Amino acid sequence: MKRALMTLLLPVALAACGSAASGYGSGVAPSSSSGAATISVQGSSLGQIVVDGNGKTLYLFEADTSKQSTCSGACAQAWPPLTTSGAPNAGGGASASLLSTAARSDGTTQVTYSGHPLYSFTGDTKPGDTNGEGSTAFGAGWDVLTPTGEKIEKSASSDSY
Repeated sequence: MKRALMTLLLPVALAACGSAASGYGSGVAPSSSSGAATISVQGSSLGQIVVDGNGKTLYLFEADTSKQSTCSGACAQAWPPLTTSGAPNAGGGASASLLSTAARSDGTTQVTYSGHPLYSFTGDTKPGDTNGEGSTAFGAGWDVLTPTGEKIEKSASSDSY
C-alpha cells in the first residue's frame, strides 16, 4: 500500500517542485521551460526597457564588470539570473547582435545583453514592474536596460537583502 501511494504521489510532488523553480518570487533562478530564453522590449514608466519572455523587467548588476556574473548565493536568490538551455532569442525590439550567454559558476548558462549578465528581481511581481531600479543591494547598483543595452539610472536606494 505504501509503495502504491508513493508511486501516485511522487509525480505530483515533482511537478510542484518544478513549477516553483520557474516562478518569479520563488527564490530560485528562473529558466526557460521551452529551452531557450527570449528577450524583448516593452514600454514602462522608465521608457523602453528590456524584458524576458514573460514581460518581466531585466536588470544589470554594476558589480559585473564583464560577462561573468558576480551574483550568487543570497544575491541570486533575490536577483535570479536569467538562464537558458539554448541560444537566447531576440523578440520585438531587442537586438539579436547584443544577445549572448556566459557560463555561471553553478554550471548554468546565463543570458547576457550588450555584455551584461541579466537578472530579474523577486520584488517585481508583475510584468512592467521596475521595483529593483536604483537598488544598491549586495554592494552595487541594479539598473534596467534600454534596447541598446545602456543602463537606466533612476535613483539610488539602499535596499538590503
